Amino acid sequence: MTLEEQLQGVASVAIAGHVKPDGDCVGSTLAVYNYIRTYYPNIQADIFLEPIPNIFKFLSCSQDINSAYDDRRPYDLFIALDCGDERRLGKAVGYFREAAKTFCIDHHISNDSFADVNYIFPKASSTCELVFELMEEERITREIAECIYVGLVHDTGVFQYSCTSAKSMNIAGRLMEKGINFPEIVNKTYFEKTYEQNRILGQALIDSRRYLDDRCIAAVITAEQMEQYHAQPKHLEGIVQQLRATKGVEVAIFIYENEDHTFKVSMRSGSKVNVSNLLMKYGGGGHERAAGATVEQAPEEMLALLLKDIEAELD
Repeated sequence: MTLEEQLQGVASVAIAGHVKPDGDCVGSTLAVYNYIRTYYPNIQADIFLEPIPNIFKFLSCSQDINSAYDDRRPYDLFIALDCGDERRLGKAVGYFREAAKTFCIDHHISNDSFADVNYIFPKASSTCELVFELMEEERITREIAECIYVGLVHDTGVFQYSCTSAKSMNIAGRLMEKGINFPEIVNKTYFEKTYEQNRILGQALIDSRRYLDDRCIAAVITAEQMEQYHAQPKHLEGIVQQLRATKGVEVAIFIYENEDHTFKVSMRSGSKVNVSNLLMKYGGGGHERAAGATVEQAPEEMLALLLKDIEAELD
């Protein structure tokens, strides 16, 4: 399968990813958008995402992202990227349902092949890795390579997570040969944090508690704390992974309150607990070692449920 095959006979394309877009979501959608804009100028391509973090706005054509979802045309093709089910498309789901054909590129183990055509490989490190495979390599420009590299870096934790494979590293090397400034991409989009981000990370670490003979760690950030530190949900990226880096911890849980008073749950694990399976019980999912869910239960109630599930897995 190639991206070219899916674009045959298509006059209009809508491209979208999941709500609260992260590096892999932003990188994969913009990579596909730039590819179509560069090599298929006769195709009307539109990209729909919720507002992206500022750290990704250096990527080519990021200014073209439509976060208002105000174009109601029916598209010939809808390409869903890094999205496990149609609910995660948020406001873009209308374009998905009205499109003549739908195509999904994803690596979430919880994906149930919800599109007409599906390119889903849960063992891939990232959706960007799959996007690279679907493109003709000689047509990948430096701008497209930057988008793909961002997704690889963020979903592999700068090539530290267990999802990183020899293929991932090989693709990263080939992208580097396109002339990208890879040290700056890693530093500016992954390691560098604002003062406010560091403060709320510190608060999460101070408030964290260990459970299950110190094999599990959890932290909760309230709406009041987010207001105190002038933090938005996009500023909380990386906290759960920092919790998981605690010595002796197998599972990390991070919970914060959304604007609509629901709660976002993020989980990371070492080698023993499939957190995607755990969170699928609560309407979420993701990967074996990294998953999330949006729930209505209060943090204390949700934490008690998850600790019971985790204890059963560990024992």
